[in-house]
Amino acid sequence: MLKIIGGPASQLLASRVARELGTNPTLCDFNRFPDGEVYTCIQDEQLEDVTIIQSTTTDSDIVYLLQMIDACEDASSINVVIPYMGYARQDKKFKTGEPISARAVARTINADRVFTVNIHEKSVLDYFSAPASDLDATKLLGSHLKSLNLTDTLILAPDSSAESLAKSAAADLGMDYDYLEKTRHSGDTVTIKTKNLDVTGRDVVLIDDMISTGSTMAESIRLLRDQGAKDVYLACVHPVLTRNAVIRLFNAGVRDIFATDTIEKAQSCVSVAPLIADAVRNL
Repeated sequence: MLKIIGGPASQLLASRVARELGTNPTLCDFNRFPDGEVYTCIQDEQLEDVTIIQSTTTDSDIVYLLQMIDACEDASSINVVIPYMGYARQDKKFKTGEPISARAVARTINADRVFTVNIHEKSVLDYFSAPASDLDATKLLGSHLKSLNLTDTLILAPDSSAESLAKSAAADLGMDYDYLEKTRHSGDTVTIKTKNLDVTGRDVVLIDDMISTGSTMAESIRLLRDQGAKDVYLACVHPVLTRNAVIRLFNAGVRDIFATDTIEKAQSCVSVAPLIADAVRNL
């Protein structure tokens, strides 16, 4: 019998996946000892085919995931879904003495199969010891866009590297897509300009795999508003939204922010549960 086990960072998503698969999520107990160490106990003694769902937004989330995997050591198969993988952006070594942190984390995952969702750098999948696949949630974001009844919608990626996300979200919707030209001069200095695009009177949706501090997106919003865009929306798969990102974006003039539930935030109005359920069902 298939068991869906949700970690503390993905309780709602795991419950939604279980519902898609016609089962109930397995109950777990998560706690923290006075010395700061975390504790996990799976409340089910009959574990056969197990799918663990846990985003790793914090270091503690990684430890919870490792504990859940270890607790399922007697299962006939263990599939691990990491909807948002922390450290995935640390995928390169820039100077002697640095780790490749994405590799270090991936090597700790002992499973039969691994799934991620729109991982920041797909080369990280090669670091897992088990077969690993990345699921694309951008079409789900596109479907949500269609329900908003926007005006002459233009989907824009913040740079050329994210153009594929805009293209995927626009697929089958008959919407235009393109990308902004971004030049990074230093870690903190970025200039952004539009290509030969007329955004006057159009609803523009900026889309990216994740929004973290929101600083670059805030600049993009101001630029598009200055060029006559009707409204500017933000869409992302992973709403990291650290510190004061949400206030920063609304001060820049964003109409609304919507994201998926790979990270469970107030902006998570699109669920990736059907995407994960299909992947598990087709194993």
